[in-house]
Amino acid sequence: MAERKDSQPKNPWDRFGWLMAVIWLVFLAYPVIALLGSSAPESWIIVGWAAMAAFVTLYVLGFMRGMSSGGGLCRPPAPGQWLFFAGLIACAAISIPAEGGSALSFLPFIMSFASYGLNRIAHWATFAGAVTVTVLWILLVPGGLDYVSVLAIIALLGVVNTVSTWLIIRSADADRLGLELATSEGREAVARDVHDLIGHSLTVVKLKAQLARRLIDTDPERAKVELAAIESLTAEAIAGVRATVAGARAASLTEQLSASADALRSAGVTPVVDGDPGALSPAQGLTASWILREATTNILRHADASTVTVSVRPGMLAVQDDGRGAGDQEGNGVRGMRERAAAAGARFELIRPVTGGTRVEVTW
Repeated sequence: MAERKDSQPKNPWDRFGWLMAVIWLVFLAYPVIALLGSSAPESWIIVGWAAMAAFVTLYVLGFMRGMSSGGGLCRPPAPGQWLFFAGLIACAAISIPAEGGSALSFLPFIMSFASYGLNRIAHWATFAGAVTVTVLWILLVPGGLDYVSVLAIIALLGVVNTVSTWLIIRSADADRLGLELATSEGREAVARDVHDLIGHSLTVVKLKAQLARRLIDTDPERAKVELAAIESLTAEAIAGVRATVAGARAASLTEQLSASADALRSAGVTPVVDGDPGALSPAQGLTASWILREATTNILRHADASTVTVSVRPGMLAVQDDGRGAGDQEGNGVRGMRERAAAAGARFELIRPVTGGTRVEVTW
């Protein structure tokens, strides 16, 4: 593995997103106030406090489990999430004798849990159920009109959850389609590279073989030279095909980082990875993988570098070496990286630092 510097967290939301669940718990102040002023029997008040503690625990743990497993919305809910959901409903229900209408304040939390931690069916069913329960309470329970504001909050939150989850799903679908497109383009590029490489090499080999056949009787020494050239060309073609296939197998940025590090290290170059490949989306990672592979090839061929640093940040990949620096004219490799970045909607820059070397940077 390459040396790593200051590895970045894969996604800040994965580490700290649960804090949002904790912050929103401040709105449970209304059930707390209701319990403090409740005139219900002491046994029900005790049950109310226990249900409150259980609700908070289930809510926070459920959010943390859901985010750590990646379930919900675009994928099946994480195992056990439905049990957490049922537990939240049960805690809210047994709080009613002690809290009365203030127990309706649990509904927005249950709605959000269903929207972001379960699936679309649960989202709509919970939204409809929360509205129905609140309307029935307002219409059938004495003093129910005091909770019209809760109904307004539930309706507004339902709209917000519907729009935000729809946007999240659309974004995930766009990433998936982008990944499929990038994969298809990558396969076409590999096929084109192999065709060009093999086609050119075999054409030259054929011509030299014909020449060697004509010279083998009249000029054996010249024929030996042509045969040696054929041997060299075939070895070069085989190496090229192996490199192309190896690059195609490195489907992810993580795999390509490892492959590039091995190639650099075998050439006496020290690789340094700064950041985490998970900072890029799958579609971005596929493009970054291709550009990293091409940049590594250019460095090994032309840079005469001793150290190469690969930096990965959200929306950015940079490859910097301390070699002799890029020339004024761009070669096929640089043009290919520029075109690949443009096709992926990214900006490509070839930078010549004043300290020397070359920096290739791609940003989305």
